[in-house]
Amino acid sequence: MAATDWRDYPALSNPDLTTVALRVPRGVICLLSALSFHELTTQVPHEVYVALSRGSEEPRIDSPPVRVFKFSELAFTEGIETHEVDGVPVQVYSPAKTVADCFKFRNKLGMDVAIEALKLYRKEPGFNVEGLMHFACVCRVENVMRPYVETLL
Repeated sequence: MAATDWRDYPALSNPDLTTVALRVPRGVICLLSALSFHELTTQVPHEVYVALSRGSEEPRIDSPPVRVFKFSELAFTEGIETHEVDGVPVQVYSPAKTVADCFKFRNKLGMDVAIEALKLYRKEPGFNVEGLMHFACVCRVENVMRPYVETLL
């Protein structure tokens, strides 16, 4: 039996996301990692940002580095999309939900990250202001986001 030559296989496009998806099956890729996945940031995440519902046990993963955020039940379940990455189903928040989440966690990420994400999302062909404001309500940041959204329209 011949040994497998790993060079014959295509390179993984995002091994950190697939690893986290397999090791944290109840988690959802969020915030900076979701922005990066949707190409809505110039930031490079040095950790995989993953959301868990409140009360969930923290994952025990040595590698890749993971940063966990706890979301309320409604904020956790709304806006989840499943994408296949390297043959693995990965749960990622939608672009609109991710932008709203960035405003919710603006004190941890920085307001500049949230505003950049909003500006880049505004240029996307799938931009939907009603959907964005729906997620702003879910995340309870409608009053914070409204002036920025109105400025961009």
